[in-house]
Amino acid sequence: MIVRVATADDADALAVVHVHTSQEAYRGQFPQAHLDQLDLSRRRQIWAQHLRSDHAPTGTLVAEHPVDGVVGFIYVSPCRDSDTDSRRVGEIQAVYVLPKHWGQGVGKLLMEAGLCRLAEAGYREMVLWVLESNERARRFYEAGGWRADGSSRTDDSRGMTVTEVRYRHHQRDT
Repeated sequence: MIVRVATADDADALAVVHVHTSQEAYRGQFPQAHLDQLDLSRRRQIWAQHLRSDHAPTGTLVAEHPVDGVVGFIYVSPCRDSDTDSRRVGEIQAVYVLPKHWGQGVGKLLMEAGLCRLAEAGYREMVLWVLESNERARRFYEAGGWRADGSSRTDDSRGMTVTEVRYRHHQRDT
């Protein structure tokens, strides 16, 4: 398994990972109708556009399996939250791994690479948002040293109101 910077050629694979992982990870947390209508071609267009503008310290990294190809990705950026300084705080905007590869260390590899990319850009503090109801993801983040910081927000853009909680991680000096 290798982790590398995503290229425009990865748009198709990223769309597959994004849609298939969302459909499994968010089952029971978003309306099934919303999950069923996730569109690979639309997601492919979004990724193609996004990858054309990707640049450090923002960026998308992919995990590439020798047989299965791209099986996961992480997207990192300066923090978008209004109560943080985007020059000092980085953000993990997304981490997705195909369900077939859950529990095999892919997410951990991606997270380490994402944190390293942010650290190399000078960030010592990072945040991410996760669905309050996504216990699997929350356990994963907590096992990696992330801690809920008490901030929350609601989102009703997917046909129901969901609550997200913010997690923080501090880089250790090496």
